[in-house]
Amino acid sequence: MTMLQVTPNGPWGKDAHPAMPVSLDEVVDEARECFAAGATGVHLHVRDESGAETLDPAFVNETCRRVREVAGGPVEVGLTTGAWIVPERADRIAMIREWEGVDVATVNLSEDGFDEVMRSLLDVGIGIDVGLWSPAEMPALLASGLLPRAARVSIELDAGEPYFLEGPPETVAQRVNDLLDEAGSTCPRLTHGMNDWTWPLVRDAFRRGHDTRVGFEDSLLLPDGSTATSNADLVRAAVALRTG
Repeated sequence: MTMLQVTPNGPWGKDAHPAMPVSLDEVVDEARECFAAGATGVHLHVRDESGAETLDPAFVNETCRRVREVAGGPVEVGLTTGAWIVPERADRIAMIREWEGVDVATVNLSEDGFDEVMRSLLDVGIGIDVGLWSPAEMPALLASGLLPRAARVSIELDAGEPYFLEGPPETVAQRVNDLLDEAGSTCPRLTHGMNDWTWPLVRDAFRRGHDTRVGFEDSLLLPDGSTATSNADLVRAAVALRTG
């Protein structure tokens, strides 16, 4: 069975949606509801006591522990390593080295020094989740030599910044998949989109047998265009598409 991941908040706050989970208790409660709705993985943007994103192991480790407590069974717990959260790479890597309870972490190929961050994950036994935003990033990934060591490639596509991708989202996804196939990559793939590309790429992922994700990080809207009241609504909609 492919993984259905939930991304409950990303970098967004309650100005984006009043039910956006920001505090630790809110994130844990939302995760519990999403697991009950059918999510089998979670991608976390951990917050500190003020609600700001953080990579501090004190907050990361407690958040992961509590999320696992409410899972009701085995789930994948993933994190972001976004450079915007801790811009100084040495500080970011020092924090990563103290993380506990993290299965995989997404490293964006668009960020300087991505290969160094990836190697730090390998050093501490955390899987590399490659954040690939465009076919244009494939040469850098191949040059790093790290693709064979990745736990997963997350094909993360959006018509907006920074690449302003053009064409049907499924066509762009096909281009990325073709490049990965040509590189001989056999690691799992997670396909997802942002905003208007969210649901077309969820459907594309199910068609391909890929993992996929939904959540307020990517889109607040259900397949019919109405606004979801919670992340669990989005998970239930994805489950319905997979089984329908």
